[in-house]
Amino acid sequence: MREAFIREIALLGEEGFARLAQARVAVFGIGGVGSYAAEALVRAGVGALDFADGDAVAASNLNRQLVALTGTIGKNKAEVMAERARAINPDAQVRAIPRFFTAETADSFDFSQYDYVADCIDSVPDKIMLLACARAAGAGAISCMGAGNKFDANAFRVAPVEKTRVCPLARLVRKGLRDANVTGVWAVYSEEEPRRPARGDAAEGERFIGSLSYVPASAGLLLAGHIIRQIAQGARP
Repeated sequence: MREAFIREIALLGEEGFARLAQARVAVFGIGGVGSYAAEALVRAGVGALDFADGDAVAASNLNRQLVALTGTIGKNKAEVMAERARAINPDAQVRAIPRFFTAETADSFDFSQYDYVADCIDSVPDKIMLLACARAAGAGAISCMGAGNKFDANAFRVAPVEKTRVCPLARLVRKGLRDANVTGVWAVYSEEEPRRPARGDAAEGERFIGSLSYVPASAGLLLAGHIIRQIAQGARP
């Protein structure tokens, strides 16, 4: 499959591409952000990839998630993403983990095997625990903050989590990591103030977040780009 990556090797060099081919990366949360991050990673030639998500594709995912097709509705997102990744690069070692990362499942994940961990999950306590586990094991870690209720993809930034601003989710994660004494975490976050969506067909009392096709996709690609550059350049997590 070398021919598939000749344009990348031209930019990263043989040594940089070899680092990617030897790396193992985990993406937690294969939704609007995570599916685009996962695909960019496999197309970059990352040699081993784990995709973790306990959720199934729903019709409401069709507007923004790569795993969402009319033919995949009802299927597990991690398994759909793994099948797609294998079709892109059959030489990659791809593993689907069809369960959520939570306090109850945390011990079932071995973070020592990862070079980098991408956090694309929603729950704040679980995000903080996931990032803490990754950093404790010596893996690099990057977290995507809020991509819902946003219009402007140009407002996304990539920075150490302690330098994030504006984003309400980033504020909560930043505090949680500080309280847990976790350092070295990067973030993709938006400097756009969240918008208030019309509730439309949402049930009374249901938490409702609006989304557009290009916004989570942009965040996912920025997240993957950070991981790809860090690994290819041999940067220490």
